[in-house]
Amino acid sequence: MSKHAVVIGSGFGGMAAALRARKLGFEVTLIERLEQLGGRARTFKRDGHTFDAGPTVITAPFLFEELFELFDRQLPEYAEILPVSPWYRYEFSDGSRMDYGGTVEDTVNEIERLSPQDVEGYKRLLAHSKRIFDVGFGELAHVPFNRLWFMLKQVPALVRLGCYRTVWQFTKRYLKDERLRRAFSIQPLLVGGNPFNTTSIYSLIHYLERRWGVHFPRGGTGALVAAMGRLMQEVGINVTLNQEVQKICIADGEVTGVQFANGEAVAADLVICNGDPAQIYRSLVPRADRKRWTDRRIDALKYSMGLYVLYFGTNCQYEDVEHHTIVFGEQYQELLQRIFAGEPAGDDLSLYLHRPTATDPALAPDGKDTFYVLAPVPNLQRHDWLAARDQVRERVIDILEERVLPNLRQHMDVCFDLDPTQFDADYGSRWGAGFSIAPIFTQSAYFRFHNRSEDIKNLYLVGAGTHPGAGVPGVLSSAKVVEHLLKEDFPQPTGAML
Repeated sequence: MSKHAVVIGSGFGGMAAALRARKLGFEVTLIERLEQLGGRARTFKRDGHTFDAGPTVITAPFLFEELFELFDRQLPEYAEILPVSPWYRYEFSDGSRMDYGGTVEDTVNEIERLSPQDVEGYKRLLAHSKRIFDVGFGELAHVPFNRLWFMLKQVPALVRLGCYRTVWQFTKRYLKDERLRRAFSIQPLLVGGNPFNTTSIYSLIHYLERRWGVHFPRGGTGALVAAMGRLMQEVGINVTLNQEVQKICIADGEVTGVQFANGEAVAADLVICNGDPAQIYRSLVPRADRKRWTDRRIDALKYSMGLYVLYFGTNCQYEDVEHHTIVFGEQYQELLQRIFAGEPAGDDLSLYLHRPTATDPALAPDGKDTFYVLAPVPNLQRHDWLAARDQVRERVIDILEERVLPNLRQHMDVCFDLDPTQFDADYGSRWGAGFSIAPIFTQSAYFRFHNRSEDIKNLYLVGAGTHPGAGVPGVLSSAKVVEHLLKEDFPQPTGAML
């Protein structure tokens, strides 16, 4: 008989871990508490509009391709990945704008138009980002950081790369124009970090985008979820939806299975959790079984910001709006300081606007557009979100009308939202944080939640809160780390079934 792996959660990390475990020969059962696969990558359909709930940027498509190649399949047979151009449009508060993406020459031309003095600095920034990428992503993103000595071995290389600097300090070192400094320091926000205190190892994201470009699946990110779901079905992974795990069963410090909210239990030789590790440990693992991750220690961690996401469709098309737009407010550091301190965000917000119909018009009815807009906001740890919710919603719409989408209110034909309270309730995210714990140095690599539990044998974790971190490449890479650990913990002849 093969050994049985239970995967809790069907985000990209959970599905990738399920496929990698299946390839190793495990019998795999994937359990999802929501009514559809995808976790934060689920979809909403309203009045002919298709909305991706969360991830909208694919920057390392090879990580998806690998999963299909494990089973001698090709991703294009399941989903079509489309290039996005430009990658982003930056709308600055002084009325200027910059289109970012394409070739290096395209980017240099845009920089020269805005700030000729920064052309050479950008080229040096790009070269430095590549050096960080070669180490941070190329060498370290797919390997376990479960031993302190391994972390210490990396310190000299990281020091030589200047990773003791923050992302803001890294960017400021090369660029003089305030607008460009903002544009090229937002990368940590994509994974839940503050550029002003996140280590510059996250500047590798800049070269990651340059290396493979920015992509979007035809049919939306949900089409990629559906493709992975089809692959899981084909290779014999058992998927259960609408089922909530209430407890991870443990005997003598070792996983024995999971128990559902209805009292039923499933035996397992190992459990892989795809969710917020803070909430997994607090809610699913009895206190007596976790000596390292106590409630007190978990609550002392620093968490990422919250997210307010407004989904809306319009009865017209805004054809001059690109697929991805970053709308900067007047303030930058001040706004982020307020948000990460748990203070009200105020009226001077910065926004990320997603218009997928710029790439795939079929995501809206003919003559219409589909959007979502995301505003970083405080999480629930020190902030009363409900008191600010309506003010944030109206301010977001005001900014969009003033800066990007004229007369938006009169053209909306569908509108709904998600806020930190729903991230808490729907996704089990501690404090409603958008990306689990913040990616500061003391919560990265060895200091982040380990992919193999330190206390409980045969319990593994994937997803944003684990090594290597948040973002689609990060969560997919966390599944590769768990695959590495499973090979260590369950050695077998090549190709043998367990």
